[in-house]
Amino acid sequence: MSGLDPSGGAGIQADIQAITSLGAHPLPVLTCLTVQDTNNVHGAQAVDPDLIRQQLTCLAGDVPIHAVKTGALGSAAVLDVLVEFLDTLPDVPVIADPVIKAAGGGDLADSQLMEAMKTRLFPKAEMITPNGEELALLGGSDEAATAAENLMATGCESVLATGGHGTGIHIINKLFNHAPDPMEWEVERIGSNEYHGTGCTLAAAIAAGRACGLSPRAAISQAQNYVHRTLLHALTVGKGQKIPDRGILWEH
Repeated sequence: MSGLDPSGGAGIQADIQAITSLGAHPLPVLTCLTVQDTNNVHGAQAVDPDLIRQQLTCLAGDVPIHAVKTGALGSAAVLDVLVEFLDTLPDVPVIADPVIKAAGGGDLADSQLMEAMKTRLFPKAEMITPNGEELALLGGSDEAATAAENLMATGCESVLATGGHGTGIHIINKLFNHAPDPMEWEVERIGSNEYHGTGCTLAAAIAAGRACGLSPRAAISQAQNYVHRTLLHALTVGKGQKIPDRGILWEH
């Protein structure tokens, strides 16, 4: 479940491409429409929640669901429908990418939706994948460990704090999951530019790995290797940020 980015860089298209590349079959449910290019989000409108409810009910009655990935949700009313649906899938891993702002700074979630994510969605998530800014806003602290602890206190099983929006020659992603120390992955940073859609791509790739039976840690490792490769071949499609090349061949 995610929003439509008409530039093709992030959102539902990123999910479809990443999940397909990693050997799973996506069931894309659109949550919101955006006015967006490779620079920023300029507007958004949520899809009718009742239509989303009908889509989810229809799919669940026909297709086995092995993982759920969420991105931009559009409104708290859409989130309510999602949470009702997740109640029917208690053993299915949920990977929640808590999309609040686009890389260019445009808003994709208001305060009501952010509060609903913390209180209703995160307790049902196996993993949430916030970037640094999202983690600070949602967790109420600029210290990653404290923010992650605050979010896990809501019932979330684990927090993968992603470092793609930082600086330095390496990206360090940290998995907080109630263990004494977080698990870290270090990935080479490709270039000095921001990329459009890396967060969506990473979360979708993790969900694909979980759907295919990988453990959470193995799914993270595979997803990070996949995202790294998409950035090595990043595409310049507009005047703004480059887009991961998710159409690359991936050897499973």
